[in-house]
Amino acid sequence: MSSAKPGDGNDDLASRLAQTAAEIEALLDGLLTDAVREGEIARPARLLAAMRHGALGGGKRLRPILTVETARLFGVAPAQALRAGAAVELVHCYSLVHDDLPAMDDDDTRRGRPTVHKAYDEATAMLAGDTLLTLAFEVLADPETHPSGDIRAALVLALARASGLGGMAGGQMLDLAAEGRFEAGAAATLAEAEIRRLQAMKTGALLAASVEIGAVLGGASAGQRAALATYGRALGAAFQVADDILDVEASPEQLGKATAKDQDKGKATLVSALGLDAAKRERDRLSAAAVAALTGFGAEADVLRAAARFAAERRS
Repeated sequence: MSSAKPGDGNDDLASRLAQTAAEIEALLDGLLTDAVREGEIARPARLLAAMRHGALGGGKRLRPILTVETARLFGVAPAQALRAGAAVELVHCYSLVHDDLPAMDDDDTRRGRPTVHKAYDEATAMLAGDTLLTLAFEVLADPETHPSGDIRAALVLALARASGLGGMAGGQMLDLAAEGRFEAGAAATLAEAEIRRLQAMKTGALLAASVEIGAVLGGASAGQRAALATYGRALGAAFQVADDILDVEASPEQLGKATAKDQDKGKATLVSALGLDAAKRERDRLSAAAVAALTGFGAEADVLRAAARFAAERRS
């Protein structure tokens, strides 16, 4: 893990993003080898290759850096923080593999490369996503992540709730329903509050959990956890609004995937509900709210503050 000290946050964010991304990449690479682990029988080569395609070689790794930087506030051992961050990233990668499937968003490219179902096939992509998700919980449940069984159970609970029925998967179902997938007719027109709820589940829940997991790992107090939860929720909402704006304004080359999909599919977004200019103001308001939630933390949280600004200012 980087030994850089927080300064104004922006330079540190860039260096720590690069450092943590490299360390997460190395950790994931080590987890996704053909070496059979205790309790396993065999690791099918095609499945392993598809998992590696979906998890390695790209992405901002924002979620693990949130985990690592939150854990850093409480002096967590770097190796433990990175393992927890890798678990969060495995869940994120599984969600992308499944989101790209023809039954979901039907995307051909991701991070400038063919999606897993295009590089392999649909059945393999489904299994790759399933196995990346399973591996995330294996990583958290391993004593190597934390010696305390109570802490490991709390980590598993936080990630499960963020990624499951009341979180990311539930949000994806609400999104599909809003597209009119399950009833004849056009996409549904959602109220602003309904859009915010959908986005808080589909995108925000895992981003917020990335912060929560770092706090759990570090033994944060109730007050500290509450402040960090406010930060995580605001950052997650800002990230999603920024994503909606980029879908309108960015090029496919910038994003490494197709753009203008939301409008084409009639997706409910805050851009469609508020208009582009108002959506930009809301993005900036949420980013500022995330920064304000960290008032009780010192300069050690400068990289988290910079991450909230990055969520709003990113161009890809």
